[in-house]
Amino acid sequence: MAPAATIRLFAVMSVLMLFLLLSPSMAIYCDEDDCYDLLGVSQSANSSEIKKAYYKLSLKYHPDKNPDPESKKIFVKIANAYEILKDEATREQYDYAIAHPEEVFYNTARYYQAYYGHKTDPRAVLVGLLLVLSGFQYLNQWTRYNQAVEMVKKTPAYKNRLRALELERSGGTTNKKKTHKLTNKKMEEDFSKDLDLQIKGAEKPSIWGLLGVRFLLLPYTIGKLLLWSGCWFWRYKVKKAPYSWEDASHLTQRSLGVPLDAWINIDDSTKEDLVQRRLWEKSNLESYLSEMRKESKRRR
Repeated sequence: MAPAATIRLFAVMSVLMLFLLLSPSMAIYCDEDDCYDLLGVSQSANSSEIKKAYYKLSLKYHPDKNPDPESKKIFVKIANAYEILKDEATREQYDYAIAHPEEVFYNTARYYQAYYGHKTDPRAVLVGLLLVLSGFQYLNQWTRYNQAVEMVKKTPAYKNRLRALELERSGGTTNKKKTHKLTNKKMEEDFSKDLDLQIKGAEKPSIWGLLGVRFLLLPYTIGKLLLWSGCWFWRYKVKKAPYSWEDASHLTQRSLGVPLDAWINIDDSTKEDLVQRRLWEKSNLESYLSEMRKESKRRR
């Protein structure tokens, strides 16, 4: 499509979208009707005149007074118009929407804030928000995990391990017939179940890591943290007890800024050496980092 034709098409679509948006902005309060016309009053009418007009029309169109089926629909419109105009704040918003129909989003936001903001329980909003965010988080984690699994399946290391597994299960022989493809596929599916332990940065999704679940467990987490901090303070600050190996390991890992997953994968001898250096003490840490920098320069 030529650029000029594209511009014309974009202009036409913009006009149509603007028309569709302007219409709801003017009709958001009383549908397609004018709230003042429904009550039979002018825009300059005071609250007393609006109230008298409503009671007069309600006597005429109330379903208990008028058996006509159409009267119920008319009464609903009249009651809605009165609810809007009897309150000074909502009436001011409606007058502004009439005078500024082009401010679509602003008028819409004010309307929903006035009519639904105070009626909605903040707790319900919070729960709904957490559910939506947790749902997106869970889907995103599964997407990342499946993509990572597919990438691992394309690596030579994966194919070699799959071939070794096939030889192990077949007793050292392989079947290259086409009818054996289903068996290979089944073996590949079985082998892929072990991949979750090998993929870093895209772990298999767990409900315990979802935002909503963490929020629900927040009191327990805070209580556990406070208890742990209190025990730590009493044991090592007050009683001056020596650090246990687990706590010393935690201090070492935190001092080095090593992620927990990476720390777990370090061999035990290296961990033992690092813990014995007491790197949580500033002087020891600076000395160790200096040694590492010298070692790095030497290897270059």
